[in-house]
Amino acid sequence: MANYKSFRNLPTLAGISTIEEAMKAGLSVEQCVTRLKRFHYTLKRLHQIFNNRITAEPIYELKMGYSLHAHYCAEHVTALRKRVSEMREPPLGLDETPHPALEALFDEILCSPSSEELVFGIYGKALPALKAAMEGHIRDTNPLADHPSIRVCRFALLEINEMLNYGAEVLASIFNEDWQKRVSHWSALLDDCLAACGGLDGISAESGRAITRLHSAKPYRYDPVPRRDERFPDPYNMGVNAEVFIYDAQFPPQPKTLMMFYKRLREIDVPEMMASIIAETSNKPWDYYRDMTRQLWDEARHAMMGEVGFAQLGINWSKYVMVNFTWALSLNTQLKPIERHAVLYFIEQGLMPRNGKRFEWEVGQQSGNPLSALFQDYDWADEVLHAKVGRDWYLKEFSDARKAVQYGDECWSKVLMNWENWRKEGKTEHRNWWPELYQQACNHWGIQPDPKVLGYATTYESVRADLKEVTGSA
Repeated sequence: MANYKSFRNLPTLAGISTIEEAMKAGLSVEQCVTRLKRFHYTLKRLHQIFNNRITAEPIYELKMGYSLHAHYCAEHVTALRKRVSEMREPPLGLDETPHPALEALFDEILCSPSSEELVFGIYGKALPALKAAMEGHIRDTNPLADHPSIRVCRFALLEINEMLNYGAEVLASIFNEDWQKRVSHWSALLDDCLAACGGLDGISAESGRAITRLHSAKPYRYDPVPRRDERFPDPYNMGVNAEVFIYDAQFPPQPKTLMMFYKRLREIDVPEMMASIIAETSNKPWDYYRDMTRQLWDEARHAMMGEVGFAQLGINWSKYVMVNFTWALSLNTQLKPIERHAVLYFIEQGLMPRNGKRFEWEVGQQSGNPLSALFQDYDWADEVLHAKVGRDWYLKEFSDARKAVQYGDECWSKVLMNWENWRKEGKTEHRNWWPELYQQACNHWGIQPDPKVLGYATTYESVRADLKEVTGSA
């Protein structure tokens, strides 16, 4: 080494390491694959946990965080699957459980009985262990021979660190001394699971300690019923039909932005519904779950666009906008997963013609609100991708595209017709909250309300969101 020099002292080995660093023995391919498969299992289980807990999680911010982090995990699972396939011939064993204690760790987190314990299990235990294991892999492996694996780990660590930063803020808001005492026994159980499997990467000596399951002693069962926090006081309210207003030429573009922000925020129920499809659909290629999770995250982004839109106008949406969950509730509890996907596909196809997403973008441009135009521009772009996801994973189930669309229409006709029943049961009065919202916006704009706009009172009782009349009853 003393006499070895690069030409004109240029960086050696493409800059990835020094010659000396590349001389270390590092990990064999078998050792490397064993670790990567544990990382793969971890991210796949975290994806499952994030996805499966979105619907029943009442706190809006956590729903959004779980939606993003499920997407991150799905993407890194895909990268790890590809890397393992580059080093081993099938069967790759990627669907095998690396160790029973590792399985118990994620079962315990999945079955957490509260939001606090779930957050602690994910961000306080599992993700820190994954970060340490990936950093250890980068240190231990040969930087030249195993550079593709290092690259996969580095990209994953960028978003793992982002997830951990998010989790640290969440934990700081909920994790007081009293709660720490209540969770101490369970925390020790999670530590025992990691010790029993030789650490998340499996390179430490296994403790041999028997694992007694706590939360997962009873098998996990997916909860399809959406839940919301106290900022959603009237979740059954279907008293304001946004689509009829938006597509009515007599109303000007400016107030239509309010309805579009409402529609975006209301899309909280799309992740709540799509999570149920992903959770209850088995034996699909991994790319199915990756693509569906990407769409789920996009829908969560759309909801947050609505949140930001109201914030820009200085409007407290939780007071003036009654964001419902009736679509997700009805589909999740009344339809099979393939039927839910059918409804989703049917709606997506209806959004692609000129009177769909393009029209909403044009309204945003005409409204004088650049933020509305920008959000609708990206909402439209996302819908192009979502239509492709539908073609890739739903349409292929049918020999005729028209039958696929018709089936979605038929499935939707089974639901979203409980308008009067919910009123009779005392779940909602379907109060028309639009005049108050419009008045608040007019105060922000410094204008007098238009009496015609102020008087808008069309509900979803007889007209669906796709403007199709509702006939019959559920």
